[in-house]
Amino acid sequence: MGNGLKNVLTVLWIGGLWIVGLLVLPLLFLTLDASHGFAPVLAAKILHAMGWVGIVAGVYLLIYRIWFDGLRAFQTGAFWLLIGMLVCTLVNQFAIFPILAGVKSKLSESAVGVFGGGFANWHTISTAIYAVQALFGLVYVWKMDNK
Repeated sequence: MGNGLKNVLTVLWIGGLWIVGLLVLPLLFLTLDASHGFAPVLAAKILHAMGWVGIVAGVYLLIYRIWFDGLRAFQTGAFWLLIGMLVCTLVNQFAIFPILAGVKSKLSESAVGVFGGGFANWHTISTAIYAVQALFGLVYVWKMDNK
C-alpha cells in the first residue's frame, strides 16, 4: 500500500501543479470575466486547495523516503527536491497567500513604491515560487523517483 499511495500522492501533487498552472488557471482567466472578481477568487481557492494537497503529499513522501531509505534518504536528490517543493508550498500557503489576500482587500492603497507591497509584486513572487516548485516536481518525476 505504501508504494501505491506514494505514486498516487506524487501524481496528485506534481501533476496537479502542472495541470493547474498550465491548463486550469489560464482557461479560467480566458473564460471568466476577471473584472468582476470571480476568476481571481476561484483561482485563489484552487491554489489554496493545491497547497493543502502539496502539504499532505510532501509530508507523506518525505516520511516514505526516510522510512524506506533510512538516513541515506538525506543523500538523495529526490529527498532534497521534495524538501524544496514542500518549502515552496509552505511559503506560498502560509506567507505569500495571506499577504496577497490582505493586499487585495486594500488594493487602492498598496500600489505605491517599487517594493511597496503591491498586489502585482506579491503575485509575481508567488508565481515565481510556484514555477520553481513545478520545475522541482518535473525533475523529481523525470529523473529522481526510481522507487
